[in-house]
This record gives sequence, structure tokens and C-alpha cells, in this order.
Amino acid sequence: MEVYDAVSTVLAVREFREDPVSDEIVHRIVESARLTASSMNRQPWQFIVVQNRETLKDLGKIVSSGPYNAQAAFAVVVAVERSSPFGVSDASRAIQSMVLTAWSEGVGSNWTGWVGMTEVAAHLSIPEDLDVIAVVPFGYPTQIRTKGIKRRKSLSEIAHSERFGQIFD
Repeated sequence: MEVYDAVSTVLAVREFREDPVSDEIVHRIVESARLTASSMNRQPWQFIVVQNRETLKDLGKIVSSGPYNAQAAFAVVVAVERSSPFGVSDASRAIQSMVLTAWSEGVGSNWTGWVGMTEVAAHLSIPEDLDVIAVVPFGYPTQIRTKGIKRRKSLSEIAHSERFGQIFD
């Protein structure tokens, strides 16, 4: 899948089939995060790949915005160095790399949780100098939805040319 096709068709997936995702695809998804650029190449992130069914169920209970973590084939918990001024930005880029890589393989995902997930950190023995910013569940979607049907503002509503208010066309 071309990158633009992935960007233009990716949808948030919150319901997953029971089918496992192959180790090869899991590794490719996590590798895409590792390969993502970061500010000054500091790579202030850590990625915890969770495949254990009981741990996924626990994450589904802990992360209030993502009970569907419990049904995922796997999840990636993303933590950043608290001392990094660019950690959240860098890790956000890495998360998007994983989401797009997964989508290109037919695997759906969605960002759950937000900064400061101390209960997730404690559950997974994540050191205190790291802040959990996301739990990203992955799996094959239960529904085959038409790709590309998105409700988005028009480009003329959000893009400007040279200065705010000048139409970009």
C-alpha cells in the first residue's frame, strides 16, 4: 500500500477478530516505530509489546478510553522519558508510524489513554522516569469497512496560503 493510500484510508478500529497477528507483522509494526525520526535522534521512547491475553484484559480495565484493548491481538504500550521536552511529540510520530504500518497489513488500531497512566506503568513494571502516554491495541477488524470514507473538514476550511485567511487551493 502506498503511504498516501494508508493515510487517506486508515480508520480507528475498536473491534477486533480473534485471529492472531503473525510475529512477522508484529515485528514490522514495532520496527516502524523504532525507525521513526525523533528530535536530535534522542529516541526518548520505550515500547512494551503485550500479547498475553490476561494482560490485555487488564489493560482493557485500566485504560478507561480503551476497554477494547482486551480483545486486541496485541497492544503496544508507549512510554517516554519524562525529562525529554520532545518525548510526547516524538512518540506520537512513532505511534502514527505503527498505525500506518499496521493498516498497510490489514491490521487495525487506535490510540487509547493519554499521558500519566501510572496504573498501566505500575502494572507493567515501567520505571518512574518514564511516562506512559498511550496504549495502542492492534488486531484484524471485525468489520470490513469501506476504506476512505472519512468525515473531514474540507481543505479550504483548514489550510491557508502564506497567511492565515488566504485560501489555499
